[in-house]
Parts: sequence; structure tokens; C-alpha cells
Amino acid sequence: MSFLQVIEILSVIFSLLYLFLLMKENIWCWLFGILSSALSIYLFIDAKLYAEAILYLYYVGIGFYGWYIWRSASTNGTALAISRYSAKTHLFLLSIGVALSLSLGYFFSTQTDAEHSYIDSHTTIFSFIASYLEAHKILGGWLYWIVINAVSVILYFERGLQIYAALMVVYFGLSVVAYFSWRKKHERGLMV
Repeated sequence: MSFLQVIEILSVIFSLLYLFLLMKENIWCWLFGILSSALSIYLFIDAKLYAEAILYLYYVGIGFYGWYIWRSASTNGTALAISRYSAKTHLFLLSIGVALSLSLGYFFSTQTDAEHSYIDSHTTIFSFIASYLEAHKILGGWLYWIVINAVSVILYFERGLQIYAALMVVYFGLSVVAYFSWRKKHERGLMV
């Protein structure tokens, strides 16, 4: 087993722990997200998926941010509640996401030896957005993850990252489950 495979396996294990704990709204999810992301940066640089490497650096930062947001809410005596953004807000986020994705894709396609620059850039930019939504427990963030994870399966598999591709298959399924679970919790919260 190569060094890169060990990094990939450890990162996948930590990623699964992260997602499982996130679905359960457990603050410890952020620690495993930080560890997984830190391991992944090297792996994506080696695979020449530079936008993904930037994304995982962001994940390290958003991990600390998410921990802070969730911890702040719990020290006030209440857990951070699941909420929703309006369709108008999501349209704004989608518009910004597409514009930034095209710009980043153009940069990587013309200035680097990156593979699949535009796809990589779209999954990266929208993962930035979805991670922010996740840190604030915005229900619609799971819909972003469903699409991102589906596209990432193909991207990772094509770049020879089969373990990560398999992880994205699991993430895809768990994102669907998490969306409906959080939606049910949100609806119950609104009825109280």
C-alpha cells in the first residue's frame, strides 16, 4: 500500500465520521472534518486537482468556523436551529456560484496543468457555498451537496481516486437521507 493510499483511506474514514456526526448535529463532526480535509490537501495536489486542494484548505477553515458557530449557540443554552433560506437567496447564491466557477475554471484551464478545470471549479465553488450553509444549519445546503457529490463521483473516479469516488457515492446517499432528516426536524420545530 502506498503512502497516498494510506492518506486517502484515513481521510475517507475521518470524512465518514464527519458526515455521520453532522447528520446527528453533533459538534464533534467539525474535528473529523478538519482532520480529513488536512490529509486531503496533499492528495489533491498530487492528482492535479488544484481547485479541490483549495477547497480542502477552505474545509479546514470552515471546520473551525462551524465549530465556533455551533459552540457559541450551545453556550447560550440552545442548539443552533435548522433553518431555510428563501428561493431568492438561493438564486443569488447560484448566480454568484456559476460566475465564480466559470472564472476559476478559466484561470485553471489557461494558467495551470489542471485536469477538468471547469468541473473541478464548479464542485469547488459550490462546495464553498454548501459548507457555509452547513455551518449555519441551512436545510437547502444538503441539496447542493447532493448535486456536488454526484458530479464528484465521476471527477474522482476519472482521476484515479477510486476510494474518494466510492466515498462520494456514500456521501450522495447520506446527503439525501440527511436532507429528509433535517427537513423533518425543521418542520417539527416550526410546529412547536
